[in-house]
Amino acid sequence: MESEQLFHRGYYRNSYNSITSASSDEELLDGTGVIMDFQTSEDDNLLDGDASIGTHYTMTNGGNINSSTHLLDLLDEPIPGVGTYDDFHTIDWVREKCKDRERHRRINSKKKESAWEMTKSLYDAWSGWLVVTLTGLASGALAGLIDIAADWMTDLKEGICLSALWFNHEQCCWGSNETTFEERDKCPQWKTWAELIIGQAEGPGSYIMNYIMYIFWALSFAFLAVSLVKVFAPYACGSGIPEIKTILSGFIIRGYLGKWTLMIKTITLVLAVASGLSLGKEGPLVHVACCCGNIFSYLFPKYSTNEAKKREVLSAASAAGVSVAFGAPIGGVLFSLEEVSYYFPLKTLWRSFFAALVAAFVLRSINPFGNSRLVLFYVEYHTPWYLFELLPFILLGVFGGLWGAFFIRANIAWCRRRKSTKFGKYPVLEVIIVAAITAVIAFPNPYTRLNTSELIKELFTDCGPLESSSLCDYRNDMNASKIVDDIPDRPAGTGVYSAIWQLCLALIFKIIMTVFTFGIKVPSGLFIPSMAIGAIAGRIVGIAVEQLAYYHHDWFIFKEWCEVGADCITPGLYAMVGAAACLGGVTRMTVSLVVIVFELTGGLEYIVPLMAAVMTSKWVGDAFGREGIYEAHIRLNGYPFLDAKEEFTHTTLAADVMRPRRSDPPLAVLTQDNMTVEDIENLINETSYNGFPVIMSKESQRLVGFALRRDLTIAIESARKKQEGIVGSSRVCFAQHTPSLPAESPRPLKLRSILDMSPFTVTDHTPMEIVVDIFRKLGLRQCLVTHNGRLLGIITKKDILRHMAQTANQDPASIMFN
Repeated sequence: MESEQLFHRGYYRNSYNSITSASSDEELLDGTGVIMDFQTSEDDNLLDGDASIGTHYTMTNGGNINSSTHLLDLLDEPIPGVGTYDDFHTIDWVREKCKDRERHRRINSKKKESAWEMTKSLYDAWSGWLVVTLTGLASGALAGLIDIAADWMTDLKEGICLSALWFNHEQCCWGSNETTFEERDKCPQWKTWAELIIGQAEGPGSYIMNYIMYIFWALSFAFLAVSLVKVFAPYACGSGIPEIKTILSGFIIRGYLGKWTLMIKTITLVLAVASGLSLGKEGPLVHVACCCGNIFSYLFPKYSTNEAKKREVLSAASAAGVSVAFGAPIGGVLFSLEEVSYYFPLKTLWRSFFAALVAAFVLRSINPFGNSRLVLFYVEYHTPWYLFELLPFILLGVFGGLWGAFFIRANIAWCRRRKSTKFGKYPVLEVIIVAAITAVIAFPNPYTRLNTSELIKELFTDCGPLESSSLCDYRNDMNASKIVDDIPDRPAGTGVYSAIWQLCLALIFKIIMTVFTFGIKVPSGLFIPSMAIGAIAGRIVGIAVEQLAYYHHDWFIFKEWCEVGADCITPGLYAMVGAAACLGGVTRMTVSLVVIVFELTGGLEYIVPLMAAVMTSKWVGDAFGREGIYEAHIRLNGYPFLDAKEEFTHTTLAADVMRPRRSDPPLAVLTQDNMTVEDIENLINETSYNGFPVIMSKESQRLVGFALRRDLTIAIESARKKQEGIVGSSRVCFAQHTPSLPAESPRPLKLRSILDMSPFTVTDHTPMEIVVDIFRKLGLRQCLVTHNGRLLGIITKKDILRHMAQTANQDPASIMFN
């Protein structure tokens, strides 16, 4: 289902009361662009309500059932209950896997019948590799386009290249013969806005004009980005990774990975990055890649008709997204495995690796940065690290953990406040205010004025003979007794000290603005801002340790390995370790993060410092709360997500969680052969349950199977059309043999084909720890509870989430279905 269909259907469906009462500006308030009232829409809530009472079983996912001919054909499928899913529903993993196995058997049984069937079999076998190849190609191409466009538009805030308007600042001066080494970024072809408008290159008037134009372009880009998101694709806002994690766990959000979302996210991501907001493009690139994977999966029936198989493609696509975001194919595969994927079989690992490889190859061919690298801030260090340096590395890990814990709490508190106050009703105004504050404060400081990726590049770069940055303004000490290296440790000059003060101010600015920026209604990634904060802190620590080693080289901690005049300390390495620590503190990634940063730098010998810092940041962050930022946003938005990392340690039983409770009405059930079509239709219209257990009789309560509401409505409508004699008084039979009926009785309706004959059941004395594990590992939507074979009740995924909230002393209403 495409984004525009979701926009017209999902926003105004009758079951979403909070949406129908929303103003046009409210449509972006909640979740990732839509207020999701899961209390009345989520499919695994079989007792609390899924369809509105009185809908007379009209399918809201595509109009009335009378106009949906392909759904009627589902009854002819060999697997009972085969069908599509409504929006904001959870897929049945077990049913989808059974459906795929049956399809595979059918193809294998026919492949020897003819050459055509053999060709179809080969096409089916290779379709997985084809779809990940197309995904990798598209992801790499889009990432290159985004990188080039974002660099050009970022420089547009400061000036324009008159010789070639499509060149950014650096490209404009490449061919100039009039640049100097000290001012390599100044050339007559590049004109600042002050030079163009008032004809002044220097002076207060020039500074003020450039300041005004910088703010003007920042606000223009931000306004255009939020307006495009609001009007065309509300799902294009945010990072996208919390929703990707939820979708990969089996939840369906129609249009979230559609073509409109892809197109608007690609355009607005460039605008958001160019506006100078404290955000990055790396997280949204995962969303872009998953959109590509979802769109290409519709070209192959193997994936378009099976939601579980489609999620294998999305896992590979997320690996391709990280691959092009950081130039780290292996890190992308590990990111998909560690952070986003819910189900990750071995063949998905191979295909993820291949998709990441193809995407990285395409991006390398485009060469968006002109440095033959996949990322802007690729660096290489040649100085080894020493054992003593583990201490400052670990301290950077502690800082990263503290920053992560602070950011998660502060950002979630602000996002929750945005939901509950009037300020949150005006997302366009919020983006404009944040962009204005960011631009006004960022321009005077050269480190905050820089594009964040360029800032990280400058902080990572080691000071060599060709560096002209103020961070490398060291005083040359000609009295050193022994020159061991070309560029030994030297005393810091005035430029370094002023740069440190500016970096301290930039650190405070980035910390505050990132809290308020992540979650606004434009595409916003968190990787780059977190890495920038860590890199600033790391560079400051690195310079401090470097100066300590220079002035106190006779201390016992330096005496053994740091001689006078030697190049002992690499401040850029500290920036890299700090960046990894802060990103790990926010996301709680470990293995994949270390590999990503290792691939960024190409330095195998720095694995140990990175591991020490990342693990320290995770331990410190976990001491304040085990949730990463993505899990926190999943919980904030009320998505039905069971986190595999979360432990359940309580001793409750299934009987304590199942419904109906003692105060609830009895469980709505169907009997095997005692109900009429009219009885079932009345039950469907009078209740909002999404499924009904089928029992032998009201007296025995012996379980026969489980029938979904959607399948019942499809089957009854199909029977009324295709079979003669089916009326309201027709007996409905779920048994294998139709019971004997009087001669004058109308024709019975057999619905055994839609009955799930093997629903998952547990006894009432099953520990909830085991039930939670079953739901996590099998991806169940519901589980029936029995006692000596008699049906007692039902447990759904939302029951488990409520129970886990209650055991953690949280109010379920405060965290569920917001």
